[in-house]
Amino acid sequence: MPVSMDALADDLAAESAVLRGLLAGLDEPGWKRDTPAAGWTIVDQVSHLAYFDDVAVRSAVEPEAFRVELARLEAAGGVDPDAIADEHRALSGSALLAWFDGARERLITAFRPLDPSMRVPWFGPAMSAASSLTARIMETWAHGQDIADALGVVREPSSRLRHVAHIGVGARAFSYAVNGRRMPDAAVRVELDAAGGELWTWGPPDAPDRVSGTALDFCLAVTQRRHRDDLALAVTGPHAQEWMEIAQAFAGTPGTGRASGQFGGNRA
Repeated sequence: MPVSMDALADDLAAESAVLRGLLAGLDEPGWKRDTPAAGWTIVDQVSHLAYFDDVAVRSAVEPEAFRVELARLEAAGGVDPDAIADEHRALSGSALLAWFDGARERLITAFRPLDPSMRVPWFGPAMSAASSLTARIMETWAHGQDIADALGVVREPSSRLRHVAHIGVGARAFSYAVNGRRMPDAAVRVELDAAGGELWTWGPPDAPDRVSGTALDFCLAVTQRRHRDDLALAVTGPHAQEWMEIAQAFAGTPGTGRASGQFGGNRA
């Protein structure tokens, strides 16, 4: 089935609505609440999303200008998420929410009519417009998890987790590369139980190396929002074990992840 940009845009809008529901009632002290990402408050999580929404729009509608800016950033040492967070840390909650709302609307409006196979530049290899929009769904869900954790909220898993899981599986080679390792020439079978009762699968059925469990636990693992010890994933075979030790669905340097036992028995 061909990729539908309308369907991706709708899923991003739905994930955005869940996140916005967490943010809408926050007072200023609430916005400054620490999240599980070391040194980052809720303000930092949302400014990160809004900033990269705006960047994603530029990559699609002004690719040459984006490439110039990317070259400047790379010459200066690359993108520093902490520096971006620090730059916007003084924003009020209302100003930040207005920025996020506007950036997200611009993103969805810009990407909805694009050819899903159109290549757009990004930090690292160029990607398709469909992959870029899917990455925004993953980022929204992952940073939303940090915000939900900060607020003590448990979100219900949805079918949109398939986007997060798909990126996590596809990023296996990247996970090795960013950690300076060579990926073994061995396939891994992934079988995930989705909230609606479906079984989502990737990889050859007869692969001896396997990862199975709930889609939620897998997504928490590949976005590094939970330590593997705190998730009920069945991981079989040395190659699957090695991958899940370093799995990373997001771009950038190796993530620090979360500590074992950080969330006790709460896996969501």
